[in-house]
Parts: sequence; structure tokens; C-alpha cells
Amino acid sequence: MTSTTGTDHAPSALTPPLALELWDTIRLAAPMALTQLSQIAMMSTDLAFIGRLGGDPVAAAALAGTVYFVGSTFGMGLMSAVAPLTAQAFGAADAGLVRRALRVGLWAGLLVALPIMLIALNGETILLVLGQAPGVARLAQDYLAGLAWGIAPMLWFMALRSFMGAVNRPEPVLWITLTAIPLNALLVYPLLYGHWGFPQLGLTGVGLATSTVNLATFLAGLWFATFRPPFRDYRVLAQLGRIDWRLMRQLLVIGAPISLSFLLEYGLFSAAAILMGLISTPALAAHQIALQITAILFMVPFGISMAATVRVGHAVGRNDAHGVRRAGLMAMLLGLVLAVLFTLGIVVARFEIVRLFLGAGIVDADATVALAATLLLVGTTFFITDALQSIAVGALRGIKDTRVPLLLAVLGYWLVGFPASYALGFHTPLGAVGIWIGLSAGTTLYAALLVLRFLRLSR
Repeated sequence: MTSTTGTDHAPSALTPPLALELWDTIRLAAPMALTQLSQIAMMSTDLAFIGRLGGDPVAAAALAGTVYFVGSTFGMGLMSAVAPLTAQAFGAADAGLVRRALRVGLWAGLLVALPIMLIALNGETILLVLGQAPGVARLAQDYLAGLAWGIAPMLWFMALRSFMGAVNRPEPVLWITLTAIPLNALLVYPLLYGHWGFPQLGLTGVGLATSTVNLATFLAGLWFATFRPPFRDYRVLAQLGRIDWRLMRQLLVIGAPISLSFLLEYGLFSAAAILMGLISTPALAAHQIALQITAILFMVPFGISMAATVRVGHAVGRNDAHGVRRAGLMAMLLGLVLAVLFTLGIVVARFEIVRLFLGAGIVDADATVALAATLLLVGTTFFITDALQSIAVGALRGIKDTRVPLLLAVLGYWLVGFPASYALGFHTPLGAVGIWIGLSAGTTLYAALLVLRFLRLSR
């Protein structure tokens, strides 16, 4: 089967100009970014519901999210490796390789889901070892007990999303995710509070609702991939029981450094949450709210990053060296402009936005709002450079360059970012603000090194 999608397979002599490259990037990135925003909207809905219960449940949600994301980073990295494999195969018009890349992604998701579940189901023990308050650790475990069962379908859906994006059809994933937002709210509300005849399960109910939605989104994505054009032409379920071990090794070679990079990044923010918990529960709650707002901002450049992986991968597949450089740089420019605009909006409305995450009846609400708003103001540089590093990483993944970015992540996040956060947070009067200054310093260095790396390789 031959893939034809307009400019994606034009000869290198007829590659599109910068304006057309920008349009192609936007056309691919927009549904991907909206999908990411939809997913973060579900998490924000959960946090808004939990915030009505008080500061301890919010802090518990922060700690549970820390354990959950640290545990799931390896699987997420492997699923991210599906994108460059399928994008390059699509660029080379190799439909069989597209199908095999998705198939090994599904198998990889299954194989790593079980150990990730074990981490989540032992989250309380991990948090107690790290010195967190027993009551908050217990609440965090309640949340994790529900979240654990949705890990496998979450990873499978990520593989399907990479496949659909690589063949230039990311829209079904957006439709599925938009539908999941109200479904998630309709499940979280009764299971958290015990309304509409449902049992009151507290944070466990929130986790179970998320797992149910993860399963539903995967099944919907699988239906699209199996029965709807153009996906059905790839016969994604053909020989599903056969594992292509050679391609699996390639997935691991590409995906393992991505996983470790994710682990270093999430580990840094998780360590920051741990440091905040050592300062105070209000500091941890403020950090979680500010980080959630940051995550919302981050979804747009993350969507552009996914588009950069696909666009660069397509150029590699069709042996278009100029297209590789153009695709990566155009994606970075687009993300940088949007990050600056969004950051300005958040800074102006930071107090009003923070209050959306806390109920008026919480005793320490004013102090938490003030601290979270201050963290958002301090994090302006961090928001922009975090967007830039994400897109640069995406462009490098499109050419399967993942090992050196891993080393750069070690340097930026852990040799600069974490020591700076610890020193400023505990050895200066800055406290929680100092921790965020350290995060910004490490992320800025990492972003600069990644951009230089892409410029060097694409030259």
C-alpha cells in the first residue's frame, strides 16, 4: 500500500517553503495540543473536586501523582518511541513497518504495565520511607489504589495516539479525549462524594474513575484504528500475537533513553514536591496547584513537540535533509511564540486562576493562594524554556536521537536544577520560592543545550 498525504511525500526538490511548513505543523499540532489540553482538563477536574475536601487531600493528590508518574515514565517513554518509528515508516511509504511499530508498542505497553502497577500499589510505603506525613501518605495510597488499574490501557492508548499522529490523522484521538472529559467528571463526582446512589469511595473513587476512562478511551481508539479509514488499511490487529523482537529491540534502544529522560524530568518535579512537603503542607498544596497550572500551559508545546517528531520523522523517511532542519526550527519558533503569549496571560490572572483550585471554606486558602501565585510569577522563565526544551526534544526524537539528550537531562536537571532548588529552598530565606528558581535554572540550561544539539545535527 502506498501512503499519499499531499506534501508529506513530495520529492525533496519540491519541499514546501517556510509558510507551508508552518501551516503543516499547525495543522498537525493543533489536534495534538488540544488532545493534551483535554487530558490535563480531566486531571484539573479531579484536582478541583478534591480541593473542596481540604488541604490534606490536595497534598495527597500531589504525592500520589508523584508516585504514579515516576512509576509510569518508563512505559510512557516506550510509547513515545512508537512515534518516530511509525513516522519514518510512513515517510518511506512502508505500511507494513507502520503496522509492526504499533504492534510492538502495544506489546511493550502490556509488558511494562505490571511492574508499574506494583509501584503504584505500594505507594504508601514509598512515601513513608521518604518522610511524608502518615495521614497524607495513607490518603495518597487510596488514590493510587484506584489509579493502578488504568495504567495498561493508558499506555495502549498512547501507542494508538502515536500511530494516528504519524499517519497525519490525529483528529480521532482528540474527539475521544474531548468525550472523556464529561465522562470523567460524571464518574468522579458520585464516587468521590457518594452521590446518585454510588458509594462514597473518596480518593479511591477518583482513581477508579480515571482508570475506567482510560479503558474507555483505549477501546474507542482501537475501534477507530480497526474499522475506520484510513487506519483500517494498515490492518493493525493482523498477527497481533506475533512479536517482532527485532523491532522490539529497536523500540527499546530508542525508548529507554526517552524513559530515563522522562524519569529525570518527572523525578526532578517529584523531588521538588518532596522538598515542598518537608517545608509544610500548605507549601506542598501551593506547589501542586502552581504545577498543575504549569502543566496546562505545557500541553500546547507538548502537542507541538509531538508534531515536530512526526514532521521531522517524515522528512527523515523521505531522505529530505533540508526538511529535517526546517521542520524542527519552525516547530520551535511556533512553540516559543505561543509560550510567551500564554505565560503573559497566566501572570496577569494568576490569583484568579489559583482560586479555581481551592474551595472558599479551606482555613489556609488565602496563604496557599498567595504562595501559589508567587510561584507562578517566579516561574515565568521556566514556562518558556520548558516549552522550548520539549519541542527540541521532539525534533531530536524524529531523527532517533535520544541518548545524548538523556545525558543533557542529567546535566540540566540533576547537576544544576536539583542542587540549586535544595540550596535555595533550605539554605536561604527563599523557601518554596527558591525551589522554583532552581527548577527554572535547570530547565533553561537543558533547553539551550538541546537547541544547540539539534542545530548541530541538522546542519
